[in-house]
Amino acid sequence: MTTTPKPELTPTVEELEAQERRLVFRRFTHDDAWALGSLLVELARERQAPVAIDIHRAGQQLFHAALPGSTPDNDAWIARKRRVVERYGSASYLVGARFRAKGTTFEESSRLDPDTYAAHGGSFPVTVEGVGVVGAVTVSGLPQLQDHRLVVEALEHFLSRA
Repeated sequence: MTTTPKPELTPTVEELEAQERRLVFRRFTHDDAWALGSLLVELARERQAPVAIDIHRAGQQLFHAALPGSTPDNDAWIARKRRVVERYGSASYLVGARFRAKGTTFEESSRLDPDTYAAHGGSFPVTVEGVGVVGAVTVSGLPQLQDHRLVVEALEHFLSRA
């Protein structure tokens, strides 16, 4: 007897917004970026995920790693997804979900160049308590929901030890 894998449940806009409210830093330093990026590398290696990982703060790249199987195209996706976080102050997956909830798509309705912006999962805002969004942590190389979930898992783990 073969079992069919269950399809992944797509999170609702409300669930995605709750993630953003919950995953907030007290501070975010260069050392924090290194530790978070290293944690993401560790998680990705355990899964043999062919991803690129990027952490930016205030326009500066603080961390980057490209694991086996990733390509330069992943870096282009990272830049496009990160720009969505920088422009909207929300996770790239959440921005896309908000457009879908209105019965449209980001590409159809945002009026932004899709070669510059991508509301696909994998980029999450780095939000500091009392400050707001100061940067983004981004993963590219898996299907968009998996990219998003990998970042959220790493943030949950990182912030639970802080």
